[in-house]
Amino acid sequence: MTRAQFDIRERVPSPERVAVRVVDSDVHPVPRPGRLAELFPEPYRSKYFLSHHIGDTIVYDAPDYAHAYAMRVDAFLPDGGFPGSDPDMAFRQCIIGAGSDIAILEPGLRMARLPEITSAAAAATNIWLAEDWLDDDNNWHQRWRGSISAAAEDPAGAGREIEKWAGHPYMAQILIRAEPRPSWGDPMYDPVWAAAVKHNLPVACHLSRGNFETMPMPPVGYPSYNHDFMVTYSLLAMNQVMSLVFDGVFDRFPALRIVLVEHAFSWILPLMWRMDAIYEARKSAMDIKRKPSEYVKEHIKFTTQPLDYPEDKTELSRALEWMEADKILLFSSDYPHWTFDEPRWLVKHLPEHMREAVMCRNGIETYHLPETVPVLPGQVRVF
Repeated sequence: MTRAQFDIRERVPSPERVAVRVVDSDVHPVPRPGRLAELFPEPYRSKYFLSHHIGDTIVYDAPDYAHAYAMRVDAFLPDGGFPGSDPDMAFRQCIIGAGSDIAILEPGLRMARLPEITSAAAAATNIWLAEDWLDDDNNWHQRWRGSISAAAEDPAGAGREIEKWAGHPYMAQILIRAEPRPSWGDPMYDPVWAAAVKHNLPVACHLSRGNFETMPMPPVGYPSYNHDFMVTYSLLAMNQVMSLVFDGVFDRFPALRIVLVEHAFSWILPLMWRMDAIYEARKSAMDIKRKPSEYVKEHIKFTTQPLDYPEDKTELSRALEWMEADKILLFSSDYPHWTFDEPRWLVKHLPEHMREAVMCRNGIETYHLPETVPVLPGQVRVF
């Protein structure tokens, strides 16, 4: 397909529309070199971008693809530009080629030891995403939806960012990180949850990484390698789920919706079993009003990537049925990372009666998306 076939030069969407069948809840845009520094407010621009961090960093790598910085090798731009830095390239690969109808953009957020610096990074990230991805020129096809980056560890700053961007027509969620301490049940985060409920926006959480000061520490200490670290994603999410439920966040904010992105999901089944058992044994000592599993199924969604993939595929099907995955799962591709899950591949691993819910229906309801989008010539249709 050529650029002209997509009306890219005219940036005119087709008047014809097609039903949304795939909502991708995790696509990673990347600023071009130097772009974020232009938008970073002072004094943090000078202090943060021009200073060196103390401590080691766990690098995001990939087996046999170290030269590709853990990205799809075909996602690099012809001029060597980094994957995810060009909206047109992402559009051709993620939307036209892979068949996603609407994609939720989840930018990375620079994290720092000081909350005010992370807030400054969030402010710069939101301006960049709105100007370089969600503007009329780059979102002419109406397929991109953005995330309002917010530093939960700075509730006041997060509130300002949410208020500033909540009315944007293409901002579909609030994006925070899982790492800040204390856990989310602490009342210090209540202003973030209150703002989310006020504007009827889900709060998504995506793990970040950086120097050791800003990374989550597992109970036995920092991992040695990236593969250790990737497994700890789920451990961190488990603790946040327990905190949200047992500390009564969903009772304080009954309309709050949480999306856990890239933390896997099969672990939620035994965790719900365990929480329900503890609840039954200690109900009189708890302030929550319902079984923990009921809160999870009503308030929390999980993304499909990374997909736990046992050798016996029937085990995955049984787990999906037991956890009622059609209520809690959202399709995600993780584009443009090497772990990219193509929609046509993923849908085959879902029980047939769950496919519509996981691939599109849950996404439409969670992010308040339209039922139809403009027709795009040559776009793959997944199912």
